[in-house]
Amino acid sequence: MFVSSTQIAKEINVDASQVAKDLSFVNISGKTRVGYEIDTLVEVLEQFLGFTSQHKAFIFGVGSLGAALLQDTGLNQYGLDIIAGFDVNEKITGTSINGIPVFHLSQFREKQQELGATIGIITVPVEKAQEVTEEIIEGGIKALWNFTPFRIRVPEHIVVQNTSMYAHLAVMFNRLTSMNQ
Repeated sequence: MFVSSTQIAKEINVDASQVAKDLSFVNISGKTRVGYEIDTLVEVLEQFLGFTSQHKAFIFGVGSLGAALLQDTGLNQYGLDIIAGFDVNEKITGTSINGIPVFHLSQFREKQQELGATIGIITVPVEKAQEVTEEIIEGGIKALWNFTPFRIRVPEHIVVQNTSMYAHLAVMFNRLTSMNQ
């Protein structure tokens, strides 16, 4: 089964030439007037996006958002294997959520030595974001997925992905307002 760049473009509302250009970047080429073999396309894109290998992750801050992410089994399908959570709240530490243990933050370095996570997911209160970030980096984590609205400062060799629900909410409100005018 095949799909053309025109079909893809129509579904995602972009120009077909842009689809073809982007797909050539990930080393897949389609057949003229036929398109891309779907199974191969999916395989190449999953590999390019990193979905075919598992990346061990820790969550820092197991409040509402952190606990919700521990419950999200879908992340594992995309290669994110959350193996532990860390918090300072003694009511949470020593428990597990969705089979994933929650440790006190003071145990991070010990657990990092034992489990070897490469990704830290930050869902701590905003006023603790930078302090926790520094501890995470000192403990050997190489990539951070930051859910706090605080723009953390990190050395150049650390990968950071900021995900601000507030910013996305503002964009949605703006688009909604624009549609109603």
